[in-house]
Amino acid sequence: MRKINRLKSNDEFQNVFKNGKSFANRQLVVYYLPKKDQINFRVGLSVSKKIGNAVVRNQVKRYLRQAILEMEDDIKRDVDIVIIARQPVKSMDFHQIKKSLTHVLLNSKLLK
Repeated sequence: MRKINRLKSNDEFQNVFKNGKSFANRQLVVYYLPKKDQINFRVGLSVSKKIGNAVVRNQVKRYLRQAILEMEDDIKRDVDIVIIARQPVKSMDFHQIKKSLTHVLLNSKLLK
C-alpha cells in the first residue's frame, strides 16, 4: 500500500472512530469517515494482541493489505477507513479474508 493510502497517526484513527460510521461481520469491523476534499482513500489496520503472536498478526495485516490492493480500483476515493480484525481471522486464509472484507465493504457501500 502506498504512503498516501495509509492512516498513521493516532489522531487520524480517533477521528474516524469518533465521527465515522461502522459495519461489521464476524471477522472484521470497518469504520469509515467520508472526506470531501480527499483525492485518495486512506486505510488504517488494527490487529490486537488477542489475535495471536507477532507472526500471526503480521500475516493477517499482509492479507488485509493485499486484499485492499486488489480491490483498490473499486473502493471509493473520498473516505478514511479503519479495519479491525476479530478473533476468527487468525484461522482464515487469504481468500477467506478477502471475501469477508468484500462483504463488509459492500454492506457499508464503500465499493463502487
